[in-house]
Formats: sequence, structure tokens, C-alpha cells
Amino acid sequence: MEKISLVVTSISKPNQVLNALARGCVKNNWDFILVGDVSSPKDFKIDGCEYFDIERQIAAGFSISKICPVRHYARKNIGYLVAIRKGAAIIVETDDDNIPYDEFWQERQRIKEARSLNKTGWVNAYQYFSNANIWPRGLPLECIRPSHGSKEELSQLEQLDCPIQQGLADDNPDVDAVYRLVMPLPIKFDKAPDVALGKGTWCPFNSQNTTWWRDAFPLMYLPAYCSFRMTDIWRSFITQRIAWENNWSVLFHHATVYQERNEHNLMKDFADEVPGYLNNEKIRKILSEIKIKAGEGNIPDAMRSCYGRLIEEQVMDMKEMVLLEAWLTDLKG
Repeated sequence: MEKISLVVTSISKPNQVLNALARGCVKNNWDFILVGDVSSPKDFKIDGCEYFDIERQIAAGFSISKICPVRHYARKNIGYLVAIRKGAAIIVETDDDNIPYDEFWQERQRIKEARSLNKTGWVNAYQYFSNANIWPRGLPLECIRPSHGSKEELSQLEQLDCPIQQGLADDNPDVDAVYRLVMPLPIKFDKAPDVALGKGTWCPFNSQNTTWWRDAFPLMYLPAYCSFRMTDIWRSFITQRIAWENNWSVLFHHATVYQERNEHNLMKDFADEVPGYLNNEKIRKILSEIKIKAGEGNIPDAMRSCYGRLIEEQVMDMKEMVLLEAWLTDLKG
């Protein structure tokens, strides 16, 4: 069987979710790698969980460990690198407020029978799993109306190569602060057939219930010099752009976790999402214009091109390139 690692970052003490994840990993023979931060509790311990506090992250010897900002979700990058070093063929990531259904632990398949969505521009993948007017965090606000897109645009079921797979989350799914301020929750998604994004079809995906296969591991890099609420979203745009050149589809599937959301300040979340509201369409246009060479061996240079252009356009800070180079160096071992 392929070796699977589960990667989570958290500053919480051992809680219901972390204990449930640890038990599931032990039962299913997964590695469980938990990345802490400076405000994490001291002497953290859960059976079945390999915990990395700041000191242990630095001791791991990765270049990025010493220069990645603390108090930032991007410390999760170190957990990915630990999993890769331990020989993971598949990395599953989630958060410390997502409780797994039994289905979360089922065997994962890279080649999936799915309906392909082929429409140039933005789509709302959530609409294929619910009749509610709900949209994913990162979708431009001008695209949130129910009339945007149509279910009839889906292809018939076909076999697709999907090394990046986004699972949904029931009850308190990953939506933006605008949604949380004006729309109802909780919500349950339908168990609809999987949906795969075709070339030129854009939809944000997150880091809350996401599965990655080895070929796509370099694309897991989370940028640190951007808004906390945009780090995984902007990663997803870069990932989609590069995936097209390798004939990969990004897959969305029904919920295999439900979320009991940690406490958030919604107005702070809104402020952290403003860079996305203002720049996500600009990012799409920038990335669409970049020429990228096909082939897994060209992924590092493709990432440099994408991040480089976003820095040139002042969407990201130039310090991001230093972190990216450290990540790419660490991937080489």
C-alpha cells in the first residue's frame, strides 16, 4: 500500500479533533504530523501523533524552517517536508477543527471517474454539491450569484488523472467572511458525483480537506508573505495553472469531514480577505498569460515564473522568492 501522511498545523492543546485524527491514523497506519507554532502549548503529546514544535522544526534541518515567519499558517510547509522525507506517496491535509467521517479514511484513488467542468474563467464548484447559494472562499465577489455557471456545462463521467483532490466540509464549510456575515449556516453538501476542473477553468480550493499525490508535492508550497486568509487560496491558483500543463485535473468531491469551527473574528477575517477580493481576478489574468513548459521536471521553474510575476505585479512581497527557493532546495533533500 502507498504510504500516507496526514499533516495539520495547530496551536491548540490536544482536543476532540486532534485526538480523533490520531486514532484514525493509528487504525489506518497513516503517519500523523502535527506542526506547532510559538503560541502552541508546551509538552504537547497525543499518542499516534508526531509533534513538531518550533525547536524541533528547526532541528529537522530544512532551510525553510529558520526563515519562515512564525505565527503563520505557512509553518505547515515544514510538515509537508517531514512527510516527504519520511517517504509519503500521498499527503492528506486538514485542520484542527475538521472532524473526519469514516469515509475520510477510505483508500484514495488518483485516477477518478468524474464529470469534467470545461469553461474558461471562474466557476463555483460548490454549486454542483448544493442547491444553496454558497461559494468557496476565494471566489471573486462578482461571481457569487447563483446564475454564475450552469450544471449543464459538466461532461459525462470520464476517467481523469487527479493528483490534487479537494474534499468539502459539512456544517461550517470553507466560505468567506462575506458569506458568514449575511448567509445561513450550517449546511450539508449533497453526495454528488465528483467534479474535475478542466484547462482554463478556475475555482479556488483550500487546505482543509485536501489530498496530494507525490508528483504534485512541489505545488503544496504555502506562501507566507501574503494575507493569512489567502495563503492556501493563492497557492491553489498557481497549482491549477501549472497542473493544466501536465494534463492534471483538480478534483472536488463531497464532504468527508464536518467542521466545528474554531473561534474567529469575522471582521478580522474580512480584512484579511480584502487582498483576495481586490486581486483574485488580477491574479487569474496574470497567471493565464504566463508561458509554462509541460513536464514534472519543469514544475520548480514554473513556480518561480508564477511567483516572480506576482511579485513584479506587487501582489506578493519579494521576500516570498527567498522562501520559495528554500522550499525547492529542501525538496531536493
